[in-house]
Amino acid sequence: MTTPGRGLHGHVLETLGPAITAGEYPPGSVLRTDELAQRFEVSRSVMREAVRVLESMHLVESRRRVGVTVRPKTEWNVYDPQVIRWRLAGADRPHQLRSLTVLRSAIEPVAAGLAARHATAAQCAELTECALGMVAHSRGHQLEGYLLHDVAFHRVILTASGNEMFARLGDVVAEVLTGRTHHEVMFEDPDPAAVTLHVDLAEAVREGDPARAEALTREITAGALQELDILAP
Repeated sequence: MTTPGRGLHGHVLETLGPAITAGEYPPGSVLRTDELAQRFEVSRSVMREAVRVLESMHLVESRRRVGVTVRPKTEWNVYDPQVIRWRLAGADRPHQLRSLTVLRSAIEPVAAGLAARHATAAQCAELTECALGMVAHSRGHQLEGYLLHDVAFHRVILTASGNEMFARLGDVVAEVLTGRTHHEVMFEDPDPAAVTLHVDLAEAVREGDPARAEALTREITAGALQELDILAP
């Protein structure tokens, strides 16, 4: 159950975070916590808690006698799922989508190759189940249902790689897949060829074929980049 304080500072974050990532407060801007507390009609303790969260994302830093200063974009924790979500909701969306998709194209093929070597029987079964779920939701404008299975599929690939660094990117990939759907940077139904590639990838991992798994994932990520060229140039 959400506590009142957490709900209040969450409200502040959902306004202030997107404003910072959208550039409404340029780097070097000083935010006065007292003024912000009055603006949002919250206590100073609630405002301080919100600032602590923003600091953990490296969006701002607090300096005694100066206040809360907005940090340059180069210092932001761009892998933080919430920062990604805020950036995808703003004018930076095309750049953010492309940057994240290029990251996927660099990481996921290697992860898929490793998954073909290291995936457990349970992970192979889960991957197949996710792929079949994608097929089942690939027609009739069922994008939300498709998204659930798509996110789960890619999480399994990253986790089954056996590399804990890749596995930690599951939230990042989830945010870009979710952002593509919620901000309508997709066709009304998924590309049938992409759906088939996911089914084939599940098979390649199950059969322990690293080269095929890596090649199929490169096709998937290349297709995602091509979609951006068409829908979010």
